[in-house]
Amino acid sequence: MRTLSLSLRAVLVPTLVLVALWAPCVVSKQPNFIVILADDVGWGDLGANWAETKETPHLDQLAAEGTRFVDFHSAASTCSPSRASLLTGRLGLRNGVTHNFAISSLGGLPLNETTLAELLQGAGYSTGAVGKWHLGHHGQHHPNSRGFDYYFGIPYSHDMGCTDSPGYNLPPCPPCPRHSTRVARKDCYTEVALPLYQNLTIVQQPVELGSLARRYAEEAARFIHRASDSGRPFFLYLALAHMHVPLIPPVPPAPGRGVYGASLGEMDALVGRIKEVADSLGKGSTLLWFTGDNGPWAQKCELAGRLGPFVGAWQRQRGGSSAKQTTWEGGHRVPALVYWPGRVPAGRTSHALLSTLDIFPTLLGLAGAALPPNRHFDGLDVSPVLFGWSDVGHKVLLHPNSGAGGTAGAVEALRLAQYKAFYTTGGAMACDGSTGPEERHQPPLIFNLDRDIQEQEPLDVASREYQAVLPAISRVYAQALQDIAADNVSVADYSQDPAAIPCCNLQHVGCRCHGVTQDPHVGSRTPRLCL
Repeated sequence: MRTLSLSLRAVLVPTLVLVALWAPCVVSKQPNFIVILADDVGWGDLGANWAETKETPHLDQLAAEGTRFVDFHSAASTCSPSRASLLTGRLGLRNGVTHNFAISSLGGLPLNETTLAELLQGAGYSTGAVGKWHLGHHGQHHPNSRGFDYYFGIPYSHDMGCTDSPGYNLPPCPPCPRHSTRVARKDCYTEVALPLYQNLTIVQQPVELGSLARRYAEEAARFIHRASDSGRPFFLYLALAHMHVPLIPPVPPAPGRGVYGASLGEMDALVGRIKEVADSLGKGSTLLWFTGDNGPWAQKCELAGRLGPFVGAWQRQRGGSSAKQTTWEGGHRVPALVYWPGRVPAGRTSHALLSTLDIFPTLLGLAGAALPPNRHFDGLDVSPVLFGWSDVGHKVLLHPNSGAGGTAGAVEALRLAQYKAFYTTGGAMACDGSTGPEERHQPPLIFNLDRDIQEQEPLDVASREYQAVLPAISRVYAQALQDIAADNVSVADYSQDPAAIPCCNLQHVGCRCHGVTQDPHVGSRTPRLCL
């Protein structure tokens, strides 16, 4: 209990007691864990959440056979901070990751932070990461140095670097040049081709995006089978390229589905494949947790996901997007499903207030591993909620700034039960190019989400309801900031150097690898690793 945030201790004792009493009785041996993290997925991209969505039959089946969490939140609303929080159980103000890392970043998730993979590895687990990393790729920040026995994937987002088939990004990215000498040219974000890693080796540069989903599914399945054959429990962290921006040319879409719908269907099929592999090991042996890193990237227009009802109407009236990079519900409320036959109730919908922060302590508890000492955690062991014994999650949840103006990582909003208070508001770039101005609020804007899920009309500051809830909100906000200030806080290195850019062939303008087969399991010349 000493490791919990001070702002959470007083309100979550009943949940912690349930964990202490019941968790040891539930799991007789260490279960396998699969965490699937979708990129920039909308709450409404899941058909089980939003009737208009028709492209997710496998995910909808997963919801029918497991538990669906409808008040589930990412710890931040942009890539690197969200992923760092999932793997540490700590917000960016504690773990140091407050905004995204670049392709030339020297640093990453601070090395004094302990990852979920490192702790499970120490508890006897075989650990694998497949997909997007985006927590540093230079030196000791590579996944193989952060607790993962095996890694296959791309080091950052699939629109951070040129490819031969750039796909549908807005604005469009040009393809990688094929010249053999370095020349100046216009490009999207960088002149360097997007690399694909297998462990420490770049096996393809630029990566062939059209086959990436298939290869992720194949590598994930191989890892699962290898771990199962070894007799060890496993932890697979599968961080998808979907949805983000669907650069990948999808299979020809059915009428009316469009590019985004086709890409959503491709992601759904990939998840269905992983569930099938997990079930083949014996139902009940593997916990599968599907969620997203943040909400849709609205400035990408028709290539962005669905918000569902979480439109952030107050912000939209003032301009800008209320999705990714904001602290409006559309920026951080994400789909979440947990599937564990015989352990997690089937067909259940939970309204518990949960977060990706909870994955870290929950899986550690189920594995029988201890939390690291000398630091506080924002996540909770929510096993009682997963098992259907409770529907009580967080009473307080903090929402940090994630990139739409303001101070990166600063707590801009907080949730207390059904109330959400904003101390700072602002909009990210919208499809029309507008951005909402940053506004500070003292006293805070307060919305009652039970009756205003669209965040349209804040409570009147003179109302009895506002005056009744403001003291509690002010108290937990102050406690949270004090707790963070007194914590063992890490600092991430955000310095950059071109030498840190992954490149398998420094003599080529796009760092193109020649003679490398698309399948790293087929014998071929291995490109050297140039970090």
